[in-house]
Amino acid sequence: MFLLDWLKNGVSWILLQFHSLLSTFMDPAGGWTWVLSIVGLVIVIRIVLIPLFVKQIKAQRNMQIIQPKIKELQKKYAGDREKQSAEMMKLYRETKTNPLASCLPIILQAPIFFALFSVLQGLAMYEPGNPDHPPPGVFDAETADQGHSASIFGAPLYGYFMGAYNTNLINDGFSPMSTRVLSAILIVLMTATSFLTQRQMILKNSAPGNPMVRQQKILMYVFPLVFAVGGINFPIGVLIYWFTTNLWTMGQQFYVIRNNPQPDTPAAEAHEKRKALKASRKALKNGSASSAVVEGEVVEPTPDVPAPRVQPKKQSRSKRKSK
Repeated sequence: MFLLDWLKNGVSWILLQFHSLLSTFMDPAGGWTWVLSIVGLVIVIRIVLIPLFVKQIKAQRNMQIIQPKIKELQKKYAGDREKQSAEMMKLYRETKTNPLASCLPIILQAPIFFALFSVLQGLAMYEPGNPDHPPPGVFDAETADQGHSASIFGAPLYGYFMGAYNTNLINDGFSPMSTRVLSAILIVLMTATSFLTQRQMILKNSAPGNPMVRQQKILMYVFPLVFAVGGINFPIGVLIYWFTTNLWTMGQQFYVIRNNPQPDTPAAEAHEKRKALKASRKALKNGSASSAVVEGEVVEPTPDVPAPRVQPKKQSRSKRKSK
Protein backbone atom coordinates (compact mmCIF):
# COMPACT_ATOMS: atom_id res chain seq x y z
CA MET A 1 0.00 0.00 0.00
CA PHE A 2 2.88 2.36 0.80
CA LEU A 3 4.29 1.93 -2.74
CA LEU A 4 0.90 2.58 -4.33
CA ASP A 5 0.37 5.69 -2.19
CA TRP A 6 3.85 6.94 -3.14
CA LEU A 7 3.15 6.36 -6.84
CA LYS A 8 -0.28 7.96 -6.52
CA ASN A 9 1.31 11.07 -5.03
CA GLY A 10 3.94 11.11 -7.79
CA VAL A 11 1.38 10.69 -10.58
CA SER A 12 -0.92 13.36 -9.14
CA TRP A 13 2.05 15.75 -8.69
CA ILE A 14 3.09 15.38 -12.37
CA LEU A 15 -0.51 15.91 -13.46
CA LEU A 16 -0.75 19.06 -11.36
CA GLN A 17 2.51 20.47 -12.78
CA PHE A 18 1.25 20.10 -16.35
CA HIS A 19 -2.20 21.34 -15.33
CA SER A 20 -0.68 24.44 -13.74
CA LEU A 21 1.38 25.14 -16.86
CA LEU A 22 -1.53 24.61 -19.25
CA SER A 23 -3.89 26.65 -17.10
CA THR A 24 -1.93 29.80 -17.99
CA PHE A 25 -3.60 29.78 -21.42
CA MET A 26 -6.39 27.17 -21.07
CA ASP A 27 -9.45 26.74 -18.87
CA PRO A 28 -8.30 25.13 -15.57
CA ALA A 29 -11.59 23.24 -15.32
CA GLY A 30 -11.63 22.30 -19.01
CA GLY A 31 -11.49 18.65 -19.97
CA TRP A 32 -8.82 19.19 -22.64
CA THR A 33 -6.54 20.83 -20.09
CA TRP A 34 -6.65 17.61 -18.07
CA VAL A 35 -6.33 15.43 -21.20
CA LEU A 36 -3.14 17.24 -22.20
CA SER A 37 -1.92 16.88 -18.61
CA ILE A 38 -2.36 13.11 -18.96
CA VAL A 39 -0.45 13.23 -22.26
CA GLY A 40 2.31 15.12 -20.43
CA LEU A 41 2.34 12.36 -17.80
CA VAL A 42 2.85 9.79 -20.58
CA ILE A 43 5.76 11.76 -22.04
CA VAL A 44 7.50 12.01 -18.65
CA ILE A 45 7.01 8.31 -17.87
CA ARG A 46 8.17 7.13 -21.30
CA ILE A 47 11.28 9.34 -21.20
CA VAL A 48 12.15 7.84 -17.81
CA LEU A 49 11.66 4.35 -19.27
CA ILE A 50 13.93 4.88 -22.32
CA PRO A 51 16.94 3.12 -20.66
CA LEU A 52 14.70 0.11 -19.99
CA PHE A 53 13.47 0.21 -23.57
CA VAL A 54 17.10 0.04 -24.75
CA LYS A 55 17.63 -3.00 -22.51
CA GLN A 56 14.46 -4.52 -23.95
CA ILE A 57 15.76 -4.13 -27.52
CA LYS A 58 19.12 -5.67 -26.58
CA ALA A 59 17.41 -8.57 -24.82
CA GLN A 60 15.19 -9.27 -27.82
CA ARG A 61 18.22 -9.16 -30.14
CA ASN A 62 20.22 -11.54 -27.92
CA MET A 63 17.28 -13.91 -27.55
CA GLN A 64 16.95 -14.13 -31.32
CA ILE A 65 20.69 -14.77 -31.75
CA ILE A 66 20.82 -17.59 -29.16
CA GLN A 67 17.58 -19.28 -30.23
CA PRO A 68 19.41 -22.04 -32.20
CA LYS A 69 21.49 -22.87 -29.08
CA ILE A 70 18.36 -22.91 -26.93
CA LYS A 71 16.74 -25.37 -29.33
CA GLU A 72 19.82 -27.59 -29.16
CA LEU A 73 19.73 -27.60 -25.35
CA GLN A 74 16.01 -28.37 -25.32
CA LYS A 75 16.57 -31.29 -27.67
CA LYS A 76 19.70 -32.53 -25.88
CA TYR A 77 18.15 -32.49 -22.39
CA ALA A 78 14.55 -33.22 -23.33
CA GLY A 79 14.28 -35.89 -20.62
CA ASP A 80 16.01 -33.90 -17.87
CA ARG A 81 14.19 -30.67 -17.05
CA GLU A 82 16.53 -29.74 -14.22
CA LYS A 83 19.65 -30.10 -16.35
CA GLN A 84 17.97 -28.28 -19.22
CA SER A 85 17.11 -25.31 -16.97
CA ALA A 86 20.65 -25.21 -15.54
CA GLU A 87 22.24 -25.21 -19.00
CA MET A 88 19.87 -22.52 -20.28
CA MET A 89 20.63 -20.31 -17.27
CA LYS A 90 24.33 -20.83 -17.97
CA LEU A 91 23.77 -19.80 -21.60
CA TYR A 92 21.92 -16.66 -20.48
CA ARG A 93 24.80 -15.72 -18.17
CA GLU A 94 27.47 -16.31 -20.83
CA THR A 95 25.61 -14.24 -23.43
CA LYS A 96 24.48 -11.62 -20.86
CA THR A 97 20.86 -12.15 -21.85
CA ASN A 98 17.93 -11.46 -19.54
CA PRO A 99 14.70 -13.04 -20.85
CA LEU A 100 12.62 -10.82 -18.54
CA ALA A 101 14.16 -7.60 -19.86
CA SER A 102 11.77 -7.62 -22.83
CA CYS A 103 8.84 -7.30 -20.41
CA LEU A 104 10.31 -4.63 -18.11
CA PRO A 105 8.67 -1.54 -19.70
CA ILE A 106 5.21 -3.17 -19.49
CA ILE A 107 5.78 -4.51 -15.97
CA LEU A 108 7.01 -1.17 -14.62
CA GLN A 109 4.16 0.75 -16.25
CA ALA A 110 1.54 -1.41 -14.51
CA PRO A 111 1.92 0.27 -11.05
CA ILE A 112 1.75 3.71 -12.72
CA PHE A 113 -1.36 2.57 -14.55
CA PHE A 114 -3.04 1.55 -11.29
CA ALA A 115 -1.86 4.76 -9.57
CA LEU A 116 -3.53 6.86 -12.28
CA PHE A 117 -6.62 4.65 -11.99
CA SER A 118 -6.68 5.37 -8.24
CA VAL A 119 -6.25 9.13 -8.77
CA LEU A 120 -9.14 9.27 -11.26
CA GLN A 121 -11.28 7.15 -8.95
CA GLY A 122 -10.48 9.60 -6.14
CA LEU A 123 -11.59 12.50 -8.35
CA ALA A 124 -14.84 10.69 -9.10
CA MET A 125 -15.60 10.16 -5.41
CA TYR A 126 -14.35 13.57 -4.23
CA GLU A 127 -16.87 15.58 -2.21
CA PRO A 128 -15.95 19.05 -0.90
CA GLY A 129 -15.81 19.05 2.91
CA ASN A 130 -16.34 15.27 3.21
CA PRO A 131 -13.40 13.70 5.10
CA ASP A 132 -14.42 10.25 3.81
CA HIS A 133 -13.79 11.36 0.21
CA PRO A 134 -10.78 13.74 0.30
CA PRO A 135 -8.80 14.97 -2.73
CA PRO A 136 -6.62 12.17 -4.19
CA GLY A 137 -2.83 12.23 -4.00
CA VAL A 138 -1.45 15.73 -3.59
CA PHE A 139 -4.49 17.46 -5.10
CA ASP A 140 -5.91 20.37 -3.16
CA ALA A 141 -9.62 21.06 -2.88
CA GLU A 142 -9.70 23.52 -5.79
CA THR A 143 -7.88 21.35 -8.34
CA ALA A 144 -9.78 18.24 -7.20
CA ASP A 145 -13.04 20.06 -7.85
CA GLN A 146 -11.78 21.15 -11.29
CA GLY A 147 -10.73 17.59 -12.13
CA HIS A 148 -14.04 16.22 -10.91
CA SER A 149 -16.05 18.56 -13.15
CA ALA A 150 -13.76 18.28 -16.22
CA SER A 151 -15.22 16.58 -19.28
CA ILE A 152 -14.71 16.09 -23.02
CA PHE A 153 -17.58 15.56 -25.45
CA GLY A 154 -19.97 15.49 -22.49
CA ALA A 155 -18.18 12.67 -20.66
CA PRO A 156 -16.16 13.03 -17.41
CA LEU A 157 -12.58 11.78 -17.30
CA TYR A 158 -13.47 9.50 -14.39
CA GLY A 159 -16.41 7.95 -16.27
CA TYR A 160 -16.20 4.42 -17.67
CA PHE A 161 -18.30 2.25 -19.98
CA MET A 162 -19.95 0.00 -17.39
CA GLY A 163 -20.48 2.88 -14.97
CA ALA A 164 -22.00 5.28 -17.49
CA TYR A 165 -25.37 5.18 -15.71
CA ASN A 166 -23.84 5.67 -12.28
CA THR A 167 -26.06 7.90 -10.12
CA ASN A 168 -23.22 10.26 -9.19
CA LEU A 169 -22.27 10.72 -12.85
CA ILE A 170 -25.85 11.55 -13.82
CA ASN A 171 -26.25 13.87 -10.82
CA ASP A 172 -23.13 15.74 -11.91
CA GLY A 173 -24.89 16.50 -15.20
CA PHE A 174 -22.90 14.24 -17.50
CA SER A 175 -24.40 12.26 -20.38
CA PRO A 176 -24.35 8.45 -19.94
CA MET A 177 -24.54 7.94 -23.70
CA SER A 178 -21.60 10.27 -24.34
CA THR A 179 -19.60 8.40 -21.70
CA ARG A 180 -20.31 5.03 -23.32
CA VAL A 181 -19.64 6.20 -26.87
CA LEU A 182 -16.35 7.90 -25.97
CA SER A 183 -15.27 4.91 -23.85
CA ALA A 184 -16.06 2.51 -26.72
CA ILE A 185 -14.07 4.60 -29.22
CA LEU A 186 -11.06 4.78 -26.90
CA ILE A 187 -11.24 1.03 -26.19
CA VAL A 188 -11.16 0.33 -29.93
CA LEU A 189 -8.22 2.73 -30.43
CA MET A 190 -6.33 1.26 -27.48
CA THR A 191 -6.91 -2.30 -28.73
CA ALA A 192 -6.01 -1.47 -32.34
CA THR A 193 -2.73 0.27 -31.41
CA SER A 194 -1.74 -2.65 -29.17
CA PHE A 195 -2.37 -5.08 -32.05
CA LEU A 196 -0.51 -2.95 -34.63
CA THR A 197 2.51 -2.55 -32.33
CA GLN A 198 2.88 -6.33 -31.98
CA ARG A 199 2.21 -6.87 -35.68
CA GLN A 200 4.90 -4.35 -36.65
CA MET A 201 7.43 -6.25 -34.54
CA ILE A 202 6.52 -9.65 -36.00
CA LEU A 203 6.38 -8.68 -39.68
CA LYS A 204 9.42 -6.42 -39.84
CA ASN A 205 11.78 -7.34 -37.02
CA SER A 206 11.50 -11.12 -36.63
CA ALA A 207 13.52 -13.71 -38.54
CA PRO A 208 11.39 -16.23 -40.52
CA GLY A 209 12.70 -19.25 -38.61
CA ASN A 210 12.64 -17.66 -35.17
CA PRO A 211 10.66 -19.91 -32.77
CA MET A 212 9.77 -16.83 -30.68
CA VAL A 213 7.51 -15.62 -33.48
CA ARG A 214 4.86 -18.13 -32.44
CA GLN A 215 4.80 -16.73 -28.91
CA GLN A 216 4.71 -13.18 -30.26
CA LYS A 217 1.74 -14.05 -32.48
CA ILE A 218 -0.12 -15.37 -29.45
CA LEU A 219 0.59 -12.14 -27.56
CA MET A 220 -0.47 -10.15 -30.63
CA TYR A 221 -4.01 -11.46 -30.16
CA VAL A 222 -4.09 -12.02 -26.38
CA PHE A 223 -3.01 -8.52 -25.26
CA PRO A 224 -5.56 -6.61 -27.38
CA LEU A 225 -8.27 -9.04 -26.24
CA VAL A 226 -7.38 -8.44 -22.58
CA PHE A 227 -7.44 -4.68 -23.13
CA ALA A 228 -10.76 -4.85 -24.95
CA VAL A 229 -12.43 -6.89 -22.19
CA GLY A 230 -10.86 -4.97 -19.31
CA GLY A 231 -11.31 -1.60 -20.99
CA ILE A 232 -15.04 -1.47 -20.19
CA ASN A 233 -14.05 -0.85 -16.55
CA PHE A 234 -11.22 1.64 -17.25
CA PRO A 235 -11.93 5.35 -16.66
CA ILE A 236 -11.73 7.53 -19.76
CA GLY A 237 -8.59 9.20 -18.40
CA VAL A 238 -6.86 5.81 -18.11
CA LEU A 239 -7.93 4.88 -21.65
CA ILE A 240 -6.42 8.15 -22.90
CA TYR A 241 -3.20 7.36 -21.02
CA TRP A 242 -2.94 3.84 -22.48
CA PHE A 243 -3.82 4.93 -26.03
CA THR A 244 -1.19 7.69 -25.87
CA THR A 245 1.50 5.37 -24.52
CA ASN A 246 0.67 2.88 -27.31
CA LEU A 247 1.23 5.62 -29.89
CA TRP A 248 4.57 6.43 -28.26
CA THR A 249 5.55 2.75 -28.34
CA MET A 250 4.63 2.44 -32.03
CA GLY A 251 6.70 5.49 -32.97
CA GLN A 252 9.66 4.48 -30.83
CA GLN A 253 9.57 0.92 -32.14
CA PHE A 254 9.29 2.11 -35.76
CA TYR A 255 12.41 4.27 -35.30
CA VAL A 256 14.42 1.41 -33.76
CA ILE A 257 13.30 -1.15 -36.37
CA ARG A 258 14.13 1.22 -39.22
CA ASN A 259 17.55 2.32 -37.93
CA ASN A 260 18.76 -0.60 -35.83
CA PRO A 261 16.91 -3.76 -36.97
CA GLN A 262 17.64 -7.25 -35.74
CA PRO A 263 19.83 -9.32 -38.11
CA ASP A 264 18.31 -11.67 -40.70
CA THR A 265 14.94 -9.90 -40.68
CA PRO A 266 12.94 -8.09 -43.40
CA ALA A 267 13.74 -4.81 -41.63
CA ALA A 268 17.49 -5.59 -41.74
CA GLU A 269 17.26 -6.35 -45.47
CA ALA A 270 15.42 -3.08 -46.13
CA HIS A 271 17.99 -1.23 -43.98
CA GLU A 272 20.88 -2.62 -46.05
CA LYS A 273 19.15 -1.64 -49.30
CA ARG A 274 18.69 1.92 -48.03
CA LYS A 275 22.36 2.08 -47.02
CA ALA A 276 23.47 0.80 -50.44
CA LEU A 277 21.20 3.26 -52.23
CA LYS A 278 22.47 6.14 -50.12
CA ALA A 279 26.10 5.15 -50.71
CA SER A 280 25.60 4.83 -54.47
CA ARG A 281 23.88 8.22 -54.71
CA LYS A 282 26.71 9.81 -52.73
CA ALA A 283 29.28 8.15 -55.00
CA LEU A 284 27.46 9.32 -58.14
CA LYS A 285 27.32 12.84 -56.75
CA ASN A 286 31.08 12.77 -56.20
CA GLY A 287 31.61 11.29 -59.66
CA SER A 288 33.39 8.17 -58.42
CA ALA A 289 30.81 5.46 -59.06
CA SER A 290 30.77 3.05 -61.98
CA SER A 291 27.18 2.02 -61.33
CA ALA A 292 24.31 2.89 -59.01
CA VAL A 293 21.72 0.81 -57.20
CA VAL A 294 18.25 2.21 -57.66
CA GLU A 295 15.31 0.29 -56.19
CA GLY A 296 17.26 -2.97 -56.32
CA GLU A 297 18.45 -2.53 -59.94
CA VAL A 298 21.90 -1.68 -61.24
CA VAL A 299 21.83 1.45 -63.37
CA GLU A 300 24.91 2.48 -65.33
CA PRO A 301 25.71 6.18 -65.00
CA THR A 302 25.68 8.40 -68.06
CA PRO A 303 28.67 10.73 -67.66
CA ASP A 304 28.68 13.95 -69.63
CA VAL A 305 31.38 13.09 -72.23
CA PRO A 306 32.08 15.76 -74.90
CA ALA A 307 31.48 14.70 -78.54
CA PRO A 308 34.64 13.94 -80.60
CA ARG A 309 35.85 16.70 -82.94
CA VAL A 310 35.19 15.99 -86.64
CA GLN A 311 37.95 17.10 -89.06
CA PRO A 312 36.70 18.63 -92.35
CA LYS A 313 37.44 16.57 -95.45
CA LYS A 314 40.02 17.91 -97.86
CA GLN A 315 38.54 18.86 -101.26
CA SER A 316 40.27 18.94 -104.64
CA ARG A 317 41.18 22.24 -106.35
CA SER A 318 38.60 21.66 -109.14
CA LYS A 319 35.81 21.19 -106.58
CA ARG A 320 36.80 24.33 -104.70
CA LYS A 321 36.75 26.33 -108.03
CA SER A 322 33.32 24.95 -108.93
CA LYS A 323 31.91 26.48 -105.72
